[in-house]
Amino acid sequence: MRIIPPGISYQDASMGRILTTSKYRGRGLGKRLMKEGILLARKNFKFSKIKISAQSYLLPFYSSFGFTAQGKEYLEDDIPHTEMVLSLIK
Repeated sequence: MRIIPPGISYQDASMGRILTTSKYRGRGLGKRLMKEGILLARKNFKFSKIKISAQSYLLPFYSSFGFTAQGKEYLEDDIPHTEMVLSLIK
């Protein structure tokens, strides 16, 4: 996982390259990775949102962490994606 400051990929902060290899899938590592990444972002950076470019089939996974879909689906590397945003302001 990469946590990227605002102004590089998007105007907002972003996360990218969020993955676990197939050998380790199904063990809850992706959920732990997302929770830790969001905690680190809240603790170490001064921004109000995190934006991601999510593979569309994973929208339910990212939604479970509070991300919401923004806009229409698009192709990235011939894979359907959707932008999602998580507000860090409660």
